[in-house]
Amino acid sequence: MEKLTIVKVGGKIVEDPISLKQLLSDFSKIAGYKVLVHGGGRSATALAAKLGIESKMVNGRRITDNDMLNVVTMVYGGLVNKQIVAGLQAIDVNALGLTGADLNYMRSKKRPVTDIDYGFVGDVKEVNADILAELISKGVVPVLAPLTHDKEGSLLNTNADTIAGEAAKALAKHFEVTLVYCFEKKGVLLNEQDDESVIQELTHSLFEKYVAEGIIQGGMIPKLENSFEALKSGVKQVVITRADQIYSAKGTTIL
Repeated sequence: MEKLTIVKVGGKIVEDPISLKQLLSDFSKIAGYKVLVHGGGRSATALAAKLGIESKMVNGRRITDNDMLNVVTMVYGGLVNKQIVAGLQAIDVNALGLTGADLNYMRSKKRPVTDIDYGFVGDVKEVNADILAELISKGVVPVLAPLTHDKEGSLLNTNADTIAGEAAKALAKHFEVTLVYCFEKKGVLLNEQDDESVIQELTHSLFEKYVAEGIIQGGMIPKLENSFEALKSGVKQVVITRADQIYSAKGTTIL
């Protein structure tokens, strides 16, 4: 099976021209087939403020009403996505920017209202991996924006970590997939105060032990749960690292 690396980067990296240039340079050096998944939340918040639209967040998740949906579509599917694509073309990486609606590659359902109404936020239901695999095997590098659709004419704001994970799981039947999640630390840390205390390899039993001991906590728990879920669904390995380390493949490898 051919190797495929899926890299997910947050908005902070791709919204700054200097860190974006470095990221794309490192990304271009990864051997074999590649996919890039990006965020863009800060840019969306900034544009919303300019337009007089209030950004509402609950537990770090954006409430996406009709006005905010227009903003995130402009920012994620337009501005941020196309800047990345143009940056990759400048270094001879033949990229194609996609939302889930393009080629119907990712369909979602609007999140049901429980105690919180998240608005136009999508939970992924179906990934058309065959069409993505066909593009990838032709040498195209998909750049996936955090937007999906409901196949009833509506776009839906969708978590970029989820998009990366769902794409990785679906593509695992076509490729040997490595999923790389980038965030601001060098990996999962044994000690939050010590940036060098990176856990090199993490198994599920070790993960449970560290959660029980309070070493792994907060937002890292769902990220790691998603990682183990991806491995169960056929993804070869998951790496959690800092954006400037994607080429060196350092960080925490989830086994």
